[in-house]
Amino acid sequence: MSFHLPDILLSIPRNPVTALGFPLTLGILSGFPTAKVVRGPWYNGLFFPPGRPPRQVFSIVWPLLYLSMGYASHLAVKTLDVSFSSSSSPALTLGLALYYAQLGMNIAWSPLFFGYKQVGVALIDSVLMTGVTLYATMLLDGPTDSRTTYFLVPYCGWLCFATYLNAGIWWLNRRPLSGKED
Repeated sequence: MSFHLPDILLSIPRNPVTALGFPLTLGILSGFPTAKVVRGPWYNGLFFPPGRPPRQVFSIVWPLLYLSMGYASHLAVKTLDVSFSSSSSPALTLGLALYYAQLGMNIAWSPLFFGYKQVGVALIDSVLMTGVTLYATMLLDGPTDSRTTYFLVPYCGWLCFATYLNAGIWWLNRRPLSGKED
């Protein structure tokens, strides 16, 4: 099965500056409205699962993860550019397509959770994003001699943790189906 990515999606990670800057810029723009919400009554009225770090941790961790995933995309496209093996090209191409798919889900998560306050929908997004990222990481591992994996594993770990937090928030703040409290 052959899969083709549009040239623009290959040219972005080809340059290391745009490879790093693209996810970082999208992440910052997506998360920008979050600061106001986390200081507001809706967020501060939620129940949280054990292990939630201080909110300042997120503003440190996410930019590092965006840079890390961006560099992994750079390594993947550079490997694709020099790949002489037709057997590794499909894995690289699909891995890069999944990179963009997870990036789209990542950018959608903050507006879903903080903007629209759709904790359950954000949880579905988080579960799918985590699965897609884990699969992309596995696809890119072999063709890049594990170089992308070093940059994606921390992101995969954080996504698992973030999904746990999202699931805990959803569970602890769900409404009874009958609308009555027991």
